Amino acid sequence: MTGTNHPELPLTKPVVAYVRVSTDRQGKSGLGLDAQRAALAAFVVAHGFEIVEEFTDVASGKGEDALERRPQLAKALARAKKLKCPVVVAKLDRLSRDVAFIAGLMAQRVPFIVAELGADADPFMLHIYAALAEKERALISARTRAALAPMVGRGVLGNRTNLAEASAKGRETLTAKADDFAANVLPVIREMQARGSSMRAVATELNDRNVKTARGGTWTAVQVSRILDRAA
Repeated sequence: MTGTNHPELPLTKPVVAYVRVSTDRQGKSGLGLDAQRAALAAFVVAHGFEIVEEFTDVASGKGEDALERRPQLAKALARAKKLKCPVVVAKLDRLSRDVAFIAGLMAQRVPFIVAELGADADPFMLHIYAALAEKERALISARTRAALAPMVGRGVLGNRTNLAEASAKGRETLTAKADDFAANVLPVIREMQARGSSMRAVATELNDRNVKTARGGTWTAVQVSRILDRAA
């Protein structure tokens, strides 16, 4: 009886998973966690990884960009160091939107993989995406102030009884503009995804087509992801 040669199965590479939600209510309800876990599960299968352990933080929101306020992230770093493997997250903002905090994590000398950005996004790229996210947050804040500015002359602002109403109107204006833009660009993104394009490839094609973002800039994978999140 002759033996049969079987090709060796590819070995999976270990990773430590980290997921996070920003409020206790979200943590208890599971809102957001299932989506992150689903994204991670699909990513590791597609790229030959295996999640050996998962760590979950439920942060309060305020002051959450401090490692001592994220005990499970600290444990994930320690575990990854011991196993000499990366930490994988679904989205960059599950680590932070703050460049300084991201830089501090990079100093831990534990590699990070962000599923939405792809397995080959190096630390330099993560810094760039974090800087873009931080800038976007600042622009949103500036646009909110600009939307509220016309109310000052009418005495709406400065009147504590109307402050909540004024803030709500400002948010509604920005949200409506963002929704309109997302609705216009979404079919284009969906069509590219149907061809099998990754978010990074979609961003590249949008830039090649000279399609501008809502603020007139160039596209990144993070911005494409946010359009899809808004549609969802």
